[in-house]
Formats: sequence, structure tokens, C-alpha cells
Amino acid sequence: MKKPTAHEALIYLMVVTSASDRDMTDVELARIGEVVQTWPIFEDFDAEKLVKIAQDCQKLLHQDGGLQKVISLAQGAIPLHLHETAYAAAFEVAAVDLEMRMEELRVLQLLRSELAVDPLTVAAIERASKARHRSLT
Repeated sequence: MKKPTAHEALIYLMVVTSASDRDMTDVELARIGEVVQTWPIFEDFDAEKLVKIAQDCQKLLHQDGGLQKVISLAQGAIPLHLHETAYAAAFEVAAVDLEMRMEELRVLQLLRSELAVDPLTVAAIERASKARHRSLT
């Protein structure tokens, strides 16, 4: 398989996070779309490619060692200075439904490790994301 672009790799990590519990909810899928549509990192990305990229990621996940393969591909494609952004995007998807399952936590742990995001940065990203997703009710 060819090396993914940085955009594709960022999407892979969001898809992996959403799919980790074998239940890609509509809320999570919508959040991936929102991230792609609104985050500056995707400013020059063709959003029409999103579904195809997500499907490609799903195919990779179904291969032997798929999760580690996807994470390794993504880690190699995302420039070092964007590793924190990559973790933030993945966490955004996990946090959107205000419920973290054990599988999602495990994938996030793998991402923190592979992307070498330091603990203080992880805490800041997670706290900010959780704050954004709170409601009055």
C-alpha cells in the first residue's frame, strides 16, 4: 500500500478511534466530517474524498495486524509538528458522544505512545475537548 498523505493519515486516526469499539456512531461520523470541514489543517483538503479515505482505512483495519498497521502508516505520514494536532483530532471523535469505552481509551493510549505526545499536552488536549462538548443540560 502507498504511504498516505498527511490528510489521509489524520482521517485514518479519527476513523480508527471511532471504529475501535466496533460501533461507528452517527455522532462520531458527523464529528469527523465537522473536523474536516472546519479545522485549518484541512483547509486545502478535498472533502469529497473523505468517504473513500474512511473506507480505505476500514479495509486496512480488517487485515491481520490492521490497527497497528494503520497507526504506523499514519505516524509515518504525519509530520512531527502535527502529532499533537493528530491526537487532538482523534480525541475529538472519542469525546463527542461524552462516553469513552475501554477500546477507545486503548486506541488513544496507543496513539499517545506512537505519536509521542507528552502527558501535559495530552491533558490539555483532553480537557479542552471535554469542555467543548459539554452542554447546559
